Amino acid sequence: MANIFGFEIKRTKKDEPNTSFAPIINDDGAVNVEATATGGSYGFYMDIEGTAKNESELIGRYRTMAMQPEIQQAVDEIVNEAISIDTTDSVVKIVLDNVELPIKVKNTIIEEFDNVLRMFDFSNQGYEIFQRFYVDGRLNYHVIIDEDNLKDGVKELRYLDPRKIRLIRETDSSTTDRQTGLPLKKVKKEYYMYSESGFGTANTNANGNGNSNNSTMGYRIAKDTIARVTSGLLNENQSLVLSHLHRAIKPLNQLRVLEDATIVYTLTRAPERRIFYVDVGNLPKAKAEQYLADMMARHKNKIQYNSSTGEMTDSRNFMTMTEDFWFPRREGSRSTEVDTLPGGASMSENNNLEYFQKKLYKSLAVPISRLEPETMHSFGRVSEMTRDEMRFSKFIQRLRSRFSNLFDTVIEKQLILKGILTPEEWTDIKDYIRYDFMKDNYFEELKKMEILKEKMGTIRDVEEHVGKYFSRNWIQQNVLFFTENEIAEMQEEIDAERKAGIYKDQDEEVDTEQEYSADEPSGEEPDREDEDEDTPDGAQNNNEQRNINRFETLKRTRRNLHENL
Repeated sequence: MANIFGFEIKRTKKDEPNTSFAPIINDDGAVNVEATATGGSYGFYMDIEGTAKNESELIGRYRTMAMQPEIQQAVDEIVNEAISIDTTDSVVKIVLDNVELPIKVKNTIIEEFDNVLRMFDFSNQGYEIFQRFYVDGRLNYHVIIDEDNLKDGVKELRYLDPRKIRLIRETDSSTTDRQTGLPLKKVKKEYYMYSESGFGTANTNANGNGNSNNSTMGYRIAKDTIARVTSGLLNENQSLVLSHLHRAIKPLNQLRVLEDATIVYTLTRAPERRIFYVDVGNLPKAKAEQYLADMMARHKNKIQYNSSTGEMTDSRNFMTMTEDFWFPRREGSRSTEVDTLPGGASMSENNNLEYFQKKLYKSLAVPISRLEPETMHSFGRVSEMTRDEMRFSKFIQRLRSRFSNLFDTVIEKQLILKGILTPEEWTDIKDYIRYDFMKDNYFEELKKMEILKEKMGTIRDVEEHVGKYFSRNWIQQNVLFFTENEIAEMQEEIDAERKAGIYKDQDEEVDTEQEYSADEPSGEEPDREDEDEDTPDGAQNNNEQRNINRFETLKRTRRNLHENL
C-alpha cells in the first residue's frame, strides 16, 4: 500500500465505529468510497463531478457573496458578536470545572490551551479565523510536529485552503449478515486527499494546456495530521458541507436581478419624451410616411459653427424611438401637436426592492434593526428586547459551540503528544470540557441582571413567610432554581466565609437583636396584685429604668452598626 504523509495516534479498538448495513453519515463532509484491492495495486472511486467539484464551486460562490455590501455587513455583525477581543483578557478560556482531574493536571491543560491560542495568534487573528469558518463553512489546519521529538508537541498550525483538501472515508461491505445476507458496511480507513491544483478545477500542465478530464491527482494525508471543523450543515443528499451563507444565495440573486432591472427601467424612463402628432391631411400612405420622415429629419438637423476654425458642421442627432415618438394625423382630427411623456418613478419608492432586501436580511439570521441604517438601535430593558435579538443570541452560542470543536481537535493532539493524557483519558473527559468566550452581548448580560433582580424581589416578598408557609430549601429550589449540588456548595461557601470572619458584623447584629428580643416583655400583662404584693415600689421602678436604658443602648448600637456599614 502507498505511503501516507503525517502522523497517526494509535487508539484502542473501543474507539472504532461499529459494523452496520448503513454507511456512516457525519457532518464532516467526508466522501464515502468503496475500497478495492486487486493484487498489489490500490485504488478507490471518487465522484469528482458530483461532490468535490460542486464543493469547490460553492466555496467560491460563498466568498463572492461575502463581498456584497449587505452580506459583508451581516458577516461583520456576526463575527463581532461571536469574537470579542480585549487587550486585558483572553478571547476564550477553557473551563475544566466539571472535569475530574488533579489540580496540577488541570493547570497544565490550561497552559497548553494558552499555547494553542498563541499558535493560532487568536488575539490578533481571531476575527479572520472565525470569518473563514462562517463564510466557507469549514476550516482545515495542518498540525506540524517534530517527528524526532514528539514530546515537544505541536510546533505550528498552518491554514489549508478547503478547496485543495478532501476527507475520504473508505468503507468495506465485503462481510454480510449470516442470517439475511445483508451487506454490512464498516469503516476501513479515514484519511485526507490533498491536491495543490484543487479539486473540481481544470488541471493545467507545464505547457499551459488545460486538462479537460475530471481526474485529480493528490496525496494522502493522515487524519490526525489535519485539524478540521465544519459548520455542521449538509445538503439534502448528505454529501456536501454547506455554509451558513447558503440560505442567502437565492434571496441575494433575486435582489441583484431586481436591482439591475430597476436600474434599466429607471434609465430608460428617466427623461421626458416628446410626442409629435403631425397632420398629413389626405395624403396617401406612402406620401404620408415620406412627409413624416422629412419632418423628423428637419427637426434633427443641427448646424454648428466652429469659431476657432471657421467651419460649418451639419450635426445630425439621430434619435431612437425610445426618445421621441412621431405619429401621423389624418384630416378631420386635430392639427399638428407636440406633447410630452412623463418619466418613470424614482428608485426610492420601490416596495419590491424593500421586500427582497428584508428577505435577504432574514436569511442571514441577523436582526433587521442591526442592518438598516435608518433604524435607531437603542438599548433598553429586557421587556423591550425583541424576539429577533433573543434568537440572534442563541444563534451566536451555537456558532461558538461548533467552532470550539477546532480547539478540541488541537488540544487533544497537544496533550497526547506531550504525554499529559492518554487517548483513553481524553475520551473520558472531552465531553465535560467547555470554552468560555468573552461576551460582548449587552442583551444577554441585561437579561441575566433582570432575572436576578426579579428573583431577589421575590425572595424579599416571601421572607416573612419563611418557617410558616415555606422553607429555605424550598425557596432555593423554586425561586433561585438551585440544584441540590449548588445548594450544598453554596452552604459550604457560606460556612467557610462565616468561619473566616467575613460575616462578623452581621453576626453581631443578629446576636444583639436576639438578646433584645429575649429581654423584651412577652406582651402578657403581669398580675398587678401579685406584683404589688411581692415587689416593692422602688424595685419595680428600677426594673423599668433598666429596661429603658437597655433599649436606648440597643438603639445606639444598631445606629452605629448601620453607620459603619
